[in-house]
Amino acid sequence: MASENASMDKGKGWRRSSEQPTLQEVYRTMKVPKTGSWFRKFLAFAGPGYLVAVGYMDPGNWATDLAGGSAFGYTLLSVILLSNLMAILLQALAGKLGIVTGRDLAQACRDHYSRPVAMGLWFLCELAIAACDLAEVIGAAIALNLLFGIPLLYGVMITVFDVMLILFLQNKGFRYIEAFVIALIATIGVCFGVEMYLSQPGVGEILGGFVPSAEIVKNPEMLYIAIGILGATVMPHNLYLHSSIVQTRQFEQTSKGKREAIRFATLDSTIALFFALFINAAILILSAAAFHKSGITNVAEIGDAYQLLTPVLGTTIGSILFGVALLASGQNSTLTGTLAGQIVMEGFLNIRLQPWLRRLITRLIAIIPAVIVTAIYGESGTAKLLILSQVILSLQLSFAVVPLVQFTSDKLKMGEFANPLWVKVLAWFVAVVIMGLNAYLLYRTFFG
Repeated sequence: MASENASMDKGKGWRRSSEQPTLQEVYRTMKVPKTGSWFRKFLAFAGPGYLVAVGYMDPGNWATDLAGGSAFGYTLLSVILLSNLMAILLQALAGKLGIVTGRDLAQACRDHYSRPVAMGLWFLCELAIAACDLAEVIGAAIALNLLFGIPLLYGVMITVFDVMLILFLQNKGFRYIEAFVIALIATIGVCFGVEMYLSQPGVGEILGGFVPSAEIVKNPEMLYIAIGILGATVMPHNLYLHSSIVQTRQFEQTSKGKREAIRFATLDSTIALFFALFINAAILILSAAAFHKSGITNVAEIGDAYQLLTPVLGTTIGSILFGVALLASGQNSTLTGTLAGQIVMEGFLNIRLQPWLRRLITRLIAIIPAVIVTAIYGESGTAKLLILSQVILSLQLSFAVVPLVQFTSDKLKMGEFANPLWVKVLAWFVAVVIMGLNAYLLYRTFFG
């Protein structure tokens, strides 16, 4: 079936027939009922969106949300909402690309661009995945340190062993990975739900925070953190991930089947990303209610927030739940980072490595700098490394967004599924905004 579709694609906007699918061991392994209720079909498609949503609530997001809440109260909630809406659009396009063309974004780039350009995009994407993995390593190590007193250096090294968990879940089947991810997202949600109850934020202030304010643009410090929130929210590797894992479903390879798959996949990722919106907003709201209201306006490090929550909230449960949520977030991001790394390598280079070897390589790329910096500079060094990882992600984001919008707007490649004019205009607007804001963020980081 895959080879038949590939030959049909050749000459329709693509230079070659598509290669073997990435994540071949789970490609089209999950059945979709041809009859039955709408809800039953939706459940068959539900899952990939939650793997994608994980990248929008990883430890790299926490520092910017904490800084924004403690410094400026609820004002930057509107930025989190805007970032999430951008993410919903981009992930919908990524899912559509995979469903319609049978290619993930990495394969599409390899097919469309010249080899030097494709190799450059591959290198930047690998750098972004390593940076994201770095954030997960540091986040998990900080959580182990806060909860159990394990030194950061040892915590960083312990994270190597999560390879075993991933291999175990992969052998069980893709549904097990999805179920595990959803369970950890639920854990994070429960932790922050309790935190919100303990901190007693003002409902009116929260609703007011979701309304955009001109002050965000006028205040340079607020704008800097706002762009940091955007850079930490929209993750480039998630676009590659989503375009591949939507192909785990056995939807019909007809116009009607693809249209149905696009509709359910978009609904799945949209619902999942609203969970991510809740988590990110909850972190900022907690920081605003617990710290900003108490006059503590300079909380930018995860460790500081953990230590301050107990005296501010008047109970140790606040700090414990914060640490548990951080550990769950780091572990969750590890799973999706593994899959994204495999997809990018297979898609761009057409190289198939054993999953455990691919994971180990990615993990070592992240752990080596983390170990060196932790050993030399301690906790302050890991905090700066966490910020650097977000800057690298911001740098790479444009190089994933532009090809995605370009391909899904191309009628030759997408046929009847090409973006309509209004989606095309909106998508290019989002791409330009992301490029402009990230350029400003990089300028401020290195020269501001």
